[in-house]
Amino acid sequence: MDQDTALRGDCAACLGLCCTALPFRASADFAVDKSAGTPCHNLTADFRCSIHARLRTSGYRGCTTYDCFGAGQRVSQHTGVAVVEAFPVARNLHELLWYLADALTHHAARPLRSRLRELYAETDELARREPGALLAVDVDAQRQKVNALLVRVSELVRAPVRGRKKDRRGADLMGARLRGADLRGVSLRGAYLIGADLAGADLRQCDLIGADLRDADLTGADLRGSLFLTQMQVNAARGDAATGLPAALDRPTHWS
Repeated sequence: MDQDTALRGDCAACLGLCCTALPFRASADFAVDKSAGTPCHNLTADFRCSIHARLRTSGYRGCTTYDCFGAGQRVSQHTGVAVVEAFPVARNLHELLWYLADALTHHAARPLRSRLRELYAETDELARREPGALLAVDVDAQRQKVNALLVRVSELVRAPVRGRKKDRRGADLMGARLRGADLRGVSLRGAYLIGADLAGADLRQCDLIGADLRDADLTGADLRGSLFLTQMQVNAARGDAATGLPAALDRPTHWS
């Protein structure tokens, strides 16, 4: 599957499922509370967002950092009451597909490509199921299976460059001063990098799966070739025209 198209959200081909299925609470990211299964008051009758062009200035910054990984348009091909409930399941499976597709782009992962393709096909088959059948999928079990393989891919990709660098998996690096740091090959899986200064840092071949990059400064940073980076993480961070990104990701319009 093409990581640039089928695994990217297409709001024009979706029934506004993320605007209905997902809950949110009043915070810095959302102006009001909304419960799961309740349509957002900004959702129009034709399933469009009435404030899409000004989400960040209207108190809905959280919407600009969300990505369904293409699950929205896939589930929207079906009808029935189970569609809204099935959407979060499909979205989680599509996120796994994104990581598997990313793993396949790395040359160092060649020894695992056969298994990666098998697991991709297996996960894709689950995501293709009818909404009612999707609700019965054990996403946690599939995630554990996929993650075990992704860890192996990470080791292969990072091995040539990590040297003696410290593994920072799950580290609390909120507000950390890492400007210009050489983080090539470091594992930052699940690390808390909220508000961290990563300006000019070298993050190539860095494992960023699950890393919290909210408000992290990525101006001039190099994330090309990084592992498992998503559009959500990029959208949540701050960057500029000099920030190096993987080819599959877009430069956010709100970056200066």
